[in-house]
Amino acid sequence: MVEASESPCPPPRPQGPPLEHSRRRLCAAFGVLLPAVLLGVPIQAWAQAAATRPGAKSRPPELRWEDLVPKDWDPGKRFRDRNVQGLSDADPKVLQLMRELREEWDNAPTRPELDGAAVRIPGYLVPLEESRGELSEFLLVPYFGACIHSPPPPANQIVHVLPAKAVKGFRSMDAVWVTGTMRTQRQDSSMGVSGYRLEAQAVEKYSAGAR
Repeated sequence: MVEASESPCPPPRPQGPPLEHSRRRLCAAFGVLLPAVLLGVPIQAWAQAAATRPGAKSRPPELRWEDLVPKDWDPGKRFRDRNVQGLSDADPKVLQLMRELREEWDNAPTRPELDGAAVRIPGYLVPLEESRGELSEFLLVPYFGACIHSPPPPANQIVHVLPAKAVKGFRSMDAVWVTGTMRTQRQDSSMGVSGYRLEAQAVEKYSAGAR
């Protein structure tokens, strides 16, 4: 297991954010974080660069992060009539809204048609299980620093990766390509709830020319 002192990520998800940050984080979740998560902006800029790369046809289809989200899912629908402007950070309404948002994101729906699909997807690596420099388990997330944000991304924007063989030479937040078989299986880890599991045959460091 990665030692707490070695990981840039916080300990397991707290019951609620610090009071002095709750309103700021709530606004970030609605105004900034959610669009970025659902669009996979940083990774998608990479993923669009070499769709015609020689040899791409021999590899599994490349998934975009928005491909993991059901088209009819509207995570903000139940919160549109909620207004926290003018409320103090310690207001029970703010804390309750944060709890409801966390519940909504932890239960974010996945796309059942992806179960069993051979895929290739880029993302940032968040270590879960590490021994002697070898990773046997990690999360894949769509944007840099996802594991230090509160709330974490929705479950359908976190992929739990299980390499067929432990991999080495990777550090937290390295950008990677992961190839393998996708499963729609929910998993609650110390870093957040993942809606997908990827049984990985290959984990490669990301480079624009290596698509």
